[in-house]
Formats: sequence, C-alpha cells, structure tokens
Amino acid sequence: MAHCVNFLRGNMFVGMDHGTTAIRFGTDDGRVFELSLEDAKNMPDTMLLRTFLGGLGIKANDIELFAIGYSMGDGISDIVDMRQVINRGVLRNGGAGIHIGGGTHVFDVIKESGIPAIVIPGIHDRSDIDKRMKMFSHGASPEKVGITYHAHLHGYNTFILSDISSNTVTVGVVDGRIVGALDACIFAPGMLHGPLDLEAIRDIDAGKISANKAFSHGGILKHTNFRCMEELLNAENESAGLAIDRISLFAAMEIAGMQVLVNEHSSCEAIFLSGEMKNVKKIVERLLDTKTIHLDKWSAAIGCAEIARDVYGGKKDVLGIKVY
Repeated sequence: MAHCVNFLRGNMFVGMDHGTTAIRFGTDDGRVFELSLEDAKNMPDTMLLRTFLGGLGIKANDIELFAIGYSMGDGISDIVDMRQVINRGVLRNGGAGIHIGGGTHVFDVIKESGIPAIVIPGIHDRSDIDKRMKMFSHGASPEKVGITYHAHLHGYNTFILSDISSNTVTVGVVDGRIVGALDACIFAPGMLHGPLDLEAIRDIDAGKISANKAFSHGGILKHTNFRCMEELLNAENESAGLAIDRISLFAAMEIAGMQVLVNEHSSCEAIFLSGEMKNVKKIVERLLDTKTIHLDKWSAAIGCAEIARDVYGGKKDVLGIKVY
C-alpha cells in the first residue's frame, strides 16, 4: 500500500518491479506502492494509471523517467527506450512462471500514457557476463538488476545478492559489473518455484504435467500442507520450520557457489539478502559463517527508480549493462 499521499511535482523517478504475485512501484526517494497482479489485470486503463500514481503521491507530469522491469527481459541486452522494444523486451512469450496479465497491462498503460520510460533487461546468455555463465539461457529477470543496483549504491563494488522469496535468484557483481546470475530454475528453490528434479522430469515425459507447471510448483511449499507462502510464514510448527531450513540451506549453497566465481576475480566485500522471510537471514549467516545485509521487498522497485534517475543524469553503463 502507499506509504505517502502528499503530492509532489517535478523531478520524480519511478521504478517498477514485476514480481511473481504483485507489481511494486517505487520512487528514488523511497515512496512505494503495490498492486496485486489480478487487480492490475482487471482495472480499466485510466483507473490503473490513476491508482498507482496516486498510491505514490505523484502525477504523470511529475515523472522525469520511469524504469520498467518486465517479465524475463530476455529480448534485450541493453537499457533502452520503452518505445524501441519489441514484444515488451521478451524474446518470446511463455516460459517459466504463471502468466496472469497484470504486468502486461501495466506495461501497455505506461507506454500509452506518454510518460518517458526505459526498459531494463534481464541477465541471460546474450548479456555481457562471464562467458562460462552463458551455459544457461537465463540468469535473472530485470527486477533483480534493480535490487542489485540498489545494493551497489550502498557503497559496494564486489558483492553477491541473493533474492529469496517466491523464487531464489543469486547475482554476482565484480568491480561494479554483473558477472553472472543463477535463476530459480537452475539451482536453489524458492517458496513457490524450483528446478525440475527426476520425479518432475518423469511426470513431464509421461504427459502428467507441463514443464512450466512443474517449475511453478517446484518450490519448498510443495513439500508442506500449507496452501500458500503467507500461511507457511505465519505458522509456528515443525513443518514450517523445516521449510525455512530447506530454503535457507539451498540459498546458502547457491551463494557459496557464486562466491567461487566472484572470488576468482576479486575479494567479495558483502553478501546481500533480499526478501521478507523470517529466520532465513540468521540461518544463512550461520551456514556461511558471515554477516549479511538485508534488503526489503521494495528494493527492486526503488532500485529501478534509482537506475531511471542515474540514466536521466547521463549514466551510460549500469552494472555493466549499456544504456541506449
């Protein structure tokens, strides 16, 4: 929900985080607002625009630049003007995750509004990263670039960021450049999504389930009796504790794996964790025997807004991603 309702004018920079369950908006001065994907999908265009602008306490003509993270972001490798991208910056439709349509609606409404906007790419096998990491077609979606930039602005140039929530995605940065990323379908499971194991592969081959559905239900939650992530996080029992232990263990293993890549180039200065899961930070710190820095769920949207601000200010390179 909106954290501020006072209306300001001019010099505003806004970012959008297209998440698994919601769309979050943020400004570079810390204003935030959230819409569920279902609400975003079903609102009429003018109401949708009015809702998220009002939630942030701004007007359309206050915005100097809007930075959007949409879907996989694998159709582009650079930060580009919104009106130059094809298919909203996605290589092709479909893939990993459940498509609801809320993010698509927001993208199109912003495009039609005339608000100056740029689109942030994801990290994939055509990105300027360590060539060995191009083994995988996709490493991270655009909002992870936003979180990573927000972490970078804490004053660190060589670090690891692991976003642990519905998905678990880990990004490595060396000397201010993203060198690699591990997406949710590669290694560590999140609460909802996870990589395909042997049982899932057999079920897919047998026609019992699609690969996308197997991924979308391959997270920690599938091994519990909880109906949703919120229900699990509010529980205080053995099953919930085991789920938190599992997600923490695999996240720590993924971070440790990314440390191999980062430390090959330079000494890792910090490890950032983002997400809202209780006890995960403490467990990961124990497993890795190191302190971490926590970023909340708004960091992706705010980080995208910070990218918009700095691109507007003339920045031509963001974490190694060129600006056109």
